[in-house]
Amino acid sequence: MSKMATLREAIRGSKQDFTAGPIGRALVLLAIPMVLETLLESLFAVVDIFFVAHLGADAIATVGITEAMMALVYAVSMGLGVGATAVVARRTGEKDPAAAAHSAAQAIWLGVLVSLPISVLGIAFAPQLLGLLGASPAVQASGAAFTRVELGANGVVLLLFLINAVFRGAGDAAIAMRSLWIASACNMILGPLFIFGIGPFPELGVTGAAVGTTIGRSIGVLYQLSQLLRRDGRIVIRREHVAPDPALLGKMLRLSGAGMLQMLIGTTNWIALIRILAGFGSAVLAGYTIAIRIIIFALLPCWGLSNAAATLVGQNLGAKQPERAARSVWLAGFYTMCVLGMVGVVFVVLAGPIVGLFTRDAQIIPWGVRALRIISVGFVFYAWGMVLSNAFNGAGDTWTPTWLNLVCFWLFEVPLALWLSRMPSIGPDGVFVAVTIAFSLYAAMSALLFKRGKWKERKV
Repeated sequence: MSKMATLREAIRGSKQDFTAGPIGRALVLLAIPMVLETLLESLFAVVDIFFVAHLGADAIATVGITEAMMALVYAVSMGLGVGATAVVARRTGEKDPAAAAHSAAQAIWLGVLVSLPISVLGIAFAPQLLGLLGASPAVQASGAAFTRVELGANGVVLLLFLINAVFRGAGDAAIAMRSLWIASACNMILGPLFIFGIGPFPELGVTGAAVGTTIGRSIGVLYQLSQLLRRDGRIVIRREHVAPDPALLGKMLRLSGAGMLQMLIGTTNWIALIRILAGFGSAVLAGYTIAIRIIIFALLPCWGLSNAAATLVGQNLGAKQPERAARSVWLAGFYTMCVLGMVGVVFVVLAGPIVGLFTRDAQIIPWGVRALRIISVGFVFYAWGMVLSNAFNGAGDTWTPTWLNLVCFWLFEVPLALWLSRMPSIGPDGVFVAVTIAFSLYAAMSALLFKRGKWKERKV
């Protein structure tokens, strides 16, 4: 089969059994839609900050601080997604589509229940939460509405990413791609309309970015639900699957709970870094926010390859083929390393012009450039860390990456960032250096533990 035919099959949706046939082809068929899925999401993140940057440093700081809080929501959604992908992939590998659909329905129940308290807290305490993370009184006043919308509508975010995790576990990566494409395309269109009040749309400033995002993602969720009710998909939820199943809910909560803890550890440390940088003023924080959005543009597509590895691990363990699962991971890691290595070189060499596309503020640009260059140095290591972490999760071994996150990010990265940033000769650059070192350590430790092979023994 030609490369173009494989590409068309991947985008259209493949019916291949991923527990048989060439591993490379299975990885490509899964990875292409996953890469394209995350590519548009990462493009949206860059486009969003591009428009917000026109509103000034306070608006950028509002987005940066709120994104730090939303990182908790993303962590929860990814943690729930870890459990959903592992269970659905294992049942799919066992050739039990009814059990896979039942597991998917229970995962959605968990997402709805988890989102409710976050919405209440976000709506009621938005200014206080901004202040807690170091926002100035001006940012608290101008950004409270943005934060209320983002946190209040967190359920949409949870469902969008959680249901996509279900599709990926089943091997329906093309549907996951299309749902995020629809959501991101709507986001990019609606964002500037609500921010600047174009045509009949109200001018909402930075709050408009949150409104556009929420509407766009809601459209994406509606598309996902329509696909889950189709009769010709890999996974089809029927009436008998929807009723809450306490036993399965408890099992998935335990598995997803470890995944959520893992992601929370990995992202709350980012909040700590934001808090450290906030002490150096809005210009430093704005530069870091722009750099991180650019880096997300590079990293998210590579999450596609790591998610493909997770699906192959889960399905092949379900089919009782652990060695095929391991080979899939090493191949995915190699591909990801090549991609990120090249992107890292581009970011180091062209950091100035790239950051200059997003702001012309002479105070913000130097910090964005320094953050982008320093963090990009470790891209080769980040590649292996992403793939190996998702491989553990795909096997249902969620505790190994959880402990690695705790050691590398909270016990090592945050203290190192605090210590280096307090040195007069280093300052905020110390935070950027700590990020690079911590992720490199994470990759090395992950590789060592993966080679030991205990993940092959996990029961899901």
